[in-house]
Amino acid sequence: MTTAAAAIRVLIVDDSAVIRGALGRIIDAEADMTVATTAPNGRMALDALKHTAVDIVLLDVEMPEMDGITALPRILSGYPNTRVIMASSLTQSGAEVTLQALALGAADYITKPAARSGSSTLAAMQAEIVSKVRAIGRAVQRRDPRAQASGARTTAAPSAGGTGHTPPAALLASKQGSASPRVVAIASSTGGPNALADVLSGLPTDFPLPILITQHMPAVFTALLAQRLERDTGRACREAVDGEPVLAHHTYVAPGGYHMIVRTEEAKPYIQLTLAEPENYCRPSADPMFRSIASVYGASTLAVVLTGMGEDGMRGARVIHERGGRILAQDEASSVVWGMPGAVVHAGLASAVLPLANIADAIQTSCGAHV
Repeated sequence: MTTAAAAIRVLIVDDSAVIRGALGRIIDAEADMTVATTAPNGRMALDALKHTAVDIVLLDVEMPEMDGITALPRILSGYPNTRVIMASSLTQSGAEVTLQALALGAADYITKPAARSGSSTLAAMQAEIVSKVRAIGRAVQRRDPRAQASGARTTAAPSAGGTGHTPPAALLASKQGSASPRVVAIASSTGGPNALADVLSGLPTDFPLPILITQHMPAVFTALLAQRLERDTGRACREAVDGEPVLAHHTYVAPGGYHMIVRTEEAKPYIQLTLAEPENYCRPSADPMFRSIASVYGASTLAVVLTGMGEDGMRGARVIHERGGRILAQDEASSVVWGMPGAVVHAGLASAVLPLANIADAIQTSCGAHV
């Protein structure tokens, strides 16, 4: 028996009453989510959590008495069944502090509405807020023993954020590539920055194969993400540049606002950045990256699909699979949202479904003699 899911309960934390009101109207306009309460700073948010059950905290950064970065680890440690989404501004300083918050354990971020935002910008922000709260909130409720005990949901319903439970690896793709990989392509979204850091830090600093990453992020964030990954891994990592060669020992991050694809000239692969239409509502999108890499490297492609909402990467993974390449998918239990990897798994394209902690070892094992 499947019963209706409980509404996603949201705590909005911002020192601006205008922003609290704007976010509250967006949340309360959705039938499947509700504002449980609000708070003007981190200290009062922690007080509210003592008395109010919450699935999602929308947390501002700069607030009096206790700011978001100070409150974040206290929320996560005190309320492990709650996820935090940071409210960020699209500025250099906003991006830096948001990446800091993600490293501390925030699940994702939303773009804060601004007083001078145009109607189209506000509509895009509203769609982002609703989709992320819904995807992360449903994932929280599926794992929250309180929801299971109350009988709010007996069967996980499909959603934009993921579906069902991870099937055993033995029941996955029957055909597994036999060619030695010459490239690693990684797709990620919600929860991706931390997942990427975990996977890449698990590889040796002299890992020789080029790694290409599409992480759903705006332009101001992706260069900072590349810097963080280089610092955390000790391997050369940069935001990709149009026309540059794909080199061994290097990691490339797709710049926000551009698709990153691979082309060849005189049999030498190079990166091309394009402003082609968004795919899966994203640019950069993993699907064009996967398709292009499959066309260049064929069966020597190793793809990895990490945590993220939606289905980006699934169609491109199908092309990789058809060319004889391999696809590793992160499992549901270790994903913030099991949308992207779940789509690959349910399409029967994954060579293996693995906890995040095992993916780096699986990459090295798949690459065999190359590492």
